[in-house]
Amino acid sequence: MKRSGCSLTSLKDLKSVLESRHFVPKGRGDETRREPAGKTDEDIFSEAMADVREIPEFREIPCKVPPRRKYRSARAHESNEALERIVTGRERIRLSDTGEYIEWSSPLIRRDVTKRLHEGGFAVQDSIDLHGMTLVEAEEALKCFFAEAIRRRSFCVKVIHGRGLRSPNGPVIKEAMKVWLQRSFRKRIVAYATAKDRDGGLGATYVLLKQR
Repeated sequence: MKRSGCSLTSLKDLKSVLESRHFVPKGRGDETRREPAGKTDEDIFSEAMADVREIPEFREIPCKVPPRRKYRSARAHESNEALERIVTGRERIRLSDTGEYIEWSSPLIRRDVTKRLHEGGFAVQDSIDLHGMTLVEAEEALKCFFAEAIRRRSFCVKVIHGRGLRSPNGPVIKEAMKVWLQRSFRKRIVAYATAKDRDGGLGATYVLLKQR
């Protein structure tokens, strides 16, 4: 009996071929692979890949990488121009942009006070020089200086502490003074900021004192 050009004998032959390739039909369209005894997974994989051939054209597939765009912000451009002016001497570096600059103000006063103080907006009424002192001597001298300045009702004073450029240990007195201003002397301070260039710059600090 023939159906669609295929005889019963040919169907048996097809089954034999499927069984020889380790496929056994189960129901409609369901095939399960039967693994022959004595063969490892590597053997089975090798037989399955026996007819696989490499496509030479696919060895290297070129991939176009889009060119990277260079973005240069207006701020970066301005910074480069400012740096060039400083290097060429056309403009002086702002002390407030350096890592040595210091400032602080009480939260009870206006935020722009430290800027005004640094720019010389308050007349300096007295000053003290801590150069050559030990830390103990400098702290005691500063304590007496603030007390006397407050007694005289001096509102703005200047503390000269240096930058420690010649010291092997760096700006010891300056670093200690920053701690004193934030701790033991804080109750007497309204604000402080690095002095202008003409008054010592990074080696001196303006201090605004509270008045009783």
